[in-house]
Amino acid sequence: MDKNVLQSIAGIEVYPLISLAIFFLFFVGLLAYVLLANRQHISTMSQLPLAPDNTSDETLYHLNPDVLC
Repeated sequence: MDKNVLQSIAGIEVYPLISLAIFFLFFVGLLAYVLLANRQHISTMSQLPLAPDNTSDETLYHLNPDVLC
């Protein structure tokens, strides 16, 4: 009985294809982000956890409050 449960659902064969497409598109998007990302931004972000609190404003990445709205 358990073997025939999924076969009795109409259109069930499309769901594995949709999940594969979502999986593929996510990783293609992630790869594009990594390849096209600004290297200076990534370098600055990677140094933030190790930066002391008294560093100058030039070395830290600050968000523009106007952009956040």
